[in-house]
Amino acid sequence: MQTEFILFFSLLFIVAFLYASVGHGGASGYLALMAIFAISPLVMKPTALLLNLFVSSVSFAQFYRGGHFKWKTFWPFVVTSIPASFLGGTMAIESNIYKKILGGLLIIPVVRFFFFPNTDPKDQKAPNIPLSLLIGAIIGLLSGMIGIGGGIILSPILILLKWTDQKQTAAISAAFIFVNSVAGLAGQLVKGINFTTDMFLYVAIAFVGGIAGAYFGSLKLPQNALKYVLATVLALASYKLLFTTA
Repeated sequence: MQTEFILFFSLLFIVAFLYASVGHGGASGYLALMAIFAISPLVMKPTALLLNLFVSSVSFAQFYRGGHFKWKTFWPFVVTSIPASFLGGTMAIESNIYKKILGGLLIIPVVRFFFFPNTDPKDQKAPNIPLSLLIGAIIGLLSGMIGIGGGIILSPILILLKWTDQKQTAAISAAFIFVNSVAGLAGQLVKGINFTTDMFLYVAIAFVGGIAGAYFGSLKLPQNALKYVLATVLALASYKLLFTTA
């Protein structure tokens, strides 16, 4: 059992490092990891959002400091995503359905990291505000329901629509994850959740991993290598959630 705990916490650190290095809070990774270790969905959702708050804030600070944040692109998404995420946080989902939805959502970052190239600055387009508002509402509702910040859904959309380059996407996604995690967690608090001492230990480990990942990801490490490692891990987790019953 002690070996299992050590393995879980080691992987938690690695997941936080990898996610923060590409501008994400990591909720989808934490959820996948907790699902693999058979942690209850009732614990998974609030824990992942709590971890998101700390890791995404560190990640955002690093990318913002690097001058990659675009307020004009960011604000229309959060106007609708915040209330939608709060609403989603009040919703309960049956355990097996929850895992299948999570497994399906994990495919999105896998596709994004493997197949979406960085946007050339010459090809960037101005964001469409009505479309941003709609996208924000949809992502916010899903985020609150599942217990994620929504960055794994938003970032491939930003790249696909050519509204941001890779590091701008990372900065916007990190901020988006933070505000949606606050809203989703608030919705769960209204419904009633309990925080355990284990959650705070998770936060401490993920926070350290997030600080290291955000620093090296924004300044030092090659983004492509990090993306491929993270995508491989998420692909394995998605397969387990979708196609196994253990």
